[in-house]
Amino acid sequence: MSKHNFTDIRVPIEPDNPSICRDEAKCIKCGQCKKVCTESIGVAGRYDLSLTGDNAICIHCGQCANVCPAGSITERYEYERVRKAAANPDRIVIFSTSPSVRAALGEEFGMADGSFVQGKMVALLRKLGADYVLDTNFAADMTIMEEAGELVERLTKGTAPLPQFTSCCPAWVKYVETYYPEMRDNVSSAKSPIGMQGPTIKTYFAKKMGIDPKCIVNVALTPCTAKKFEIRREEMNAAGRYLGIEGMRDMDYCITTRELAKWAREEGIDFAGLADEDYDDLMGEGSGAGVIFGNSGGVMEAAVRTAYHMVTGEEAPPLLYELQSVRGLDGVKEAFVYINDDVILKLAVVYGTANAGRLLEKIKNGEKQYHFVEVMTCPGGCIGGGGQPKDTEWKGDTLIKARIQSLYERDRQMKIRCSHQNEELIRLYEEFYGRPLSHLAEQMLHTFYVDRSADLGVK
Repeated sequence: MSKHNFTDIRVPIEPDNPSICRDEAKCIKCGQCKKVCTESIGVAGRYDLSLTGDNAICIHCGQCANVCPAGSITERYEYERVRKAAANPDRIVIFSTSPSVRAALGEEFGMADGSFVQGKMVALLRKLGADYVLDTNFAADMTIMEEAGELVERLTKGTAPLPQFTSCCPAWVKYVETYYPEMRDNVSSAKSPIGMQGPTIKTYFAKKMGIDPKCIVNVALTPCTAKKFEIRREEMNAAGRYLGIEGMRDMDYCITTRELAKWAREEGIDFAGLADEDYDDLMGEGSGAGVIFGNSGGVMEAAVRTAYHMVTGEEAPPLLYELQSVRGLDGVKEAFVYINDDVILKLAVVYGTANAGRLLEKIKNGEKQYHFVEVMTCPGGCIGGGGQPKDTEWKGDTLIKARIQSLYERDRQMKIRCSHQNEELIRLYEEFYGRPLSHLAEQMLHTFYVDRSADLGVK
């Protein structure tokens, strides 16, 4: 007999799931969680509890929480532990904020859909006790430097198989590890922006600021519940390995957009009344390319801008700053990008791991060929992440489009729109990592993937 109840109508959730949890008393057995996990995510219905040892398979995307109308499924809250750390004078609490949060947080406080609230978000974090507020867009630029560099090497030196898949979505990475482990070498070894931000703070930032890294509490503010799983992956301890500090994690906690809003309301803070504040100087600068990381197609567009520069030595033409063919809410998008006579990239952009699974089958049987494929699990990309404000009025694509437009508009407003032009990032490489794909960069900023297919209980 299974320990999981009502599996005919809802997704099973393990009690030790690091990302999501269920309040049984609130569940109304509506079936929405199972529907989204089956149709959009492609996990429910694709395994058998009788074969898995009665263990639920989960890629931690949190879309079940997003569609749960009763609030039975939520992210696993960590903000209480962050609040406790912020009150401890012996701890240095550092927040790093993901791109999509700033385009959705305002909705939790009655502001218009897609309101760009970066300044108020930074002010709120400081009011809640942050010692430093940094921008994960900085590490998004770093991810592009490493990922685009890796793509160029695959194209020119054949160092790894094509197509290269993006690696910034941890739910997608776990999906590949579980259902397509034979494709792991196709996934970029570059860590996600949060995966790069964490160890860089506890090494480079700590040294520059004169902070004992053992005192740092790194907090990722994200639209994503799967990041709660990602930061706890065994290998996410590069700073500890580099510094020789056993047990040190690169990122200590992850809180979602909704968690931050809940915390602010508990503290009685008037979010709309906060005066805008800026990020801290070091690791607080990001490019327009980093901003659009939050949108489906944004990682691809950002990578193409820098890959063009890496191949040609010239800046990308205006067309590549408005690459409309990879934008929008189609589940699968395709594009050709001309770099020069020797390099013409065939690209694909996918959101929804169910869509990704279907595309992977076509790639495996030779029906489709690409050089570079971006995959995001959530609708519209991270902007529709499992920890974003819930669509309580069922606006659907209209809400997602408002958030997406907010990030693209911010990109257009910025002077620096390419990752390789980020001056703070250039200094980081000069002073610490040396160059993209250097030995130290490989140690700190790149990772590996595991075969989880045994979790399914079948060969």
